[in-house]
Amino acid sequence: MDAVWQVLGGLGLFLLGMVVMTDALRELAGSALTRGLRRFTRSPFTGALTGAGATALVQSSSATTLAAVGFAGAGLLSFSQALGIVFGANIGTTVTGWLVALVGFKLKIGSLALPLVPLGMALRLLGRGRVAPAGLAIAGFGLIFVGIGVLQQGMAGFEGVVTPDHFPSDTLLGRALLVGIGIGITVVTQSSSAGVATALAAVAAGTIDLPQAAALVIGMDVGTTFTAALAAAGGSLAARRTGFAHVIYNLLTAMMAFALVTPYLALIEAVLPGASASDPALVLVGFHTGFNTLGALLVLPVAGRFSRLMQWLVRDKPSPFARRLDTALLAEPALAVAAAAATLADLAGKVFRTLAAELRGETAESQRERLELCALALAETRHYVERTPVSSDVRDVYQRQVSVLHAVDHLDRLVDRARRWDAESAAAESGLVAQARRFERALGGVDVAKDVDGAGEDELRALWEDSERDRPAFRSAVFERSARGELTTPAALERLDAYRWLRRSAYHAWRIVHHLRRALHGRGPIAPEEIAPHAEPDPAEG
Repeated sequence: MDAVWQVLGGLGLFLLGMVVMTDALRELAGSALTRGLRRFTRSPFTGALTGAGATALVQSSSATTLAAVGFAGAGLLSFSQALGIVFGANIGTTVTGWLVALVGFKLKIGSLALPLVPLGMALRLLGRGRVAPAGLAIAGFGLIFVGIGVLQQGMAGFEGVVTPDHFPSDTLLGRALLVGIGIGITVVTQSSSAGVATALAAVAAGTIDLPQAAALVIGMDVGTTFTAALAAAGGSLAARRTGFAHVIYNLLTAMMAFALVTPYLALIEAVLPGASASDPALVLVGFHTGFNTLGALLVLPVAGRFSRLMQWLVRDKPSPFARRLDTALLAEPALAVAAAAATLADLAGKVFRTLAAELRGETAESQRERLELCALALAETRHYVERTPVSSDVRDVYQRQVSVLHAVDHLDRLVDRARRWDAESAAAESGLVAQARRFERALGGVDVAKDVDGAGEDELRALWEDSERDRPAFRSAVFERSARGELTTPAALERLDAYRWLRRSAYHAWRIVHHLRRALHGRGPIAPEEIAPHAEPDPAEG
């Protein structure tokens, strides 16, 4: 029983040392680590080198992989660039195994490393600036090797008591079971390095043999994807693809490694006779590094195809309002632009109806939900149109695409304004009530897809022009009533805000119909000044 507690205690000290050292190294690296990941990742190949180096530095493949997932989700790295970091992280994490096998086992520095713990803590408590996290890293480094020493002592207690016969036999099924055990160990400990250290200690003590230890290490490599998969599950499309690619890549590498266990051990025995028996820990860590490096070397030349495969497997789920946006149409720009224009016409109708209901004083949670769905669909439409490869030489399609982007911009602004409609301020001003009713009727009477003759567009334009014309008089009247004490200053400002809301909303509604008529029906050429999106005036202007 004492041996069991020693093994668990040694594993706990190792994990504690890894956590302390990793956190301290990440603090030392700080923003330089994230800057480095982004700066040096220009392709999958440079990403692999950067990922390997970063993981070796902070001693945590999970930290590096999570950073890649986060960068991909934030759009700071492309999906293929993030993949390179993932490939390299698997290589970098094998550095821990070499430290354990060469330093921890060869030099037997468990007792020598113990003074590093109080020394590091003294630096942590008394140091300032970067000295403090450096001291914590030293303390963690010492704890790692103290833990390895205790782990070795515990494993030695099992010598002759627990033998390879107590584990699944060295058959295909037995190795598969050991792979599953390795996955479970890493999921529980949340550290493949701890699992590899335990396997190294066990094989060095003769508790398990090399093929069994190799199968365990393969499973630990698969288990390390658990954290990244969880982080990516609820993330953006790019983050989900990166997390899923990490799982698929490690599974493929594991399958290759599983097939290479016997050939690798035979090769070692042929090149270095007796090495498997005399130095099993080094042979095992060589296998760990070897199959991860080979996996990266094999996948990097086809990283582009692997990236496209992941994009095909993890597809975007369009909102229910953007089902026309089929990526297959991107090969035909005219069709893609037409699909985007039709989608926007549907969205405009939904937003117009929702806004008309608000102007009538109707409020419902379903209306707010519809606006949020429209906002998501707008973002998808904008991304879809930006991916459409339209040349300016194809003038008609190009002009329609420009009109679609204008419509997206104005519709996005209108959705934002619809979230901020203040019915009470409008109801308190008779002039605003009349204008709101006129706006509501105009919105309800226009069908963008069928407004071929432009009647709906003309009505919205007239509404905006009238509000522009009447604006100075309305402002003067409100300020005069405020000066006479008929309105408090806050009430006066609320009425001006409500007027501005109606005026700007009418403008955006008119421009939406105007640009969508061009995109759908090709009504009129685009003027040069309309090539750039229309700028939103300062919200503070009168």
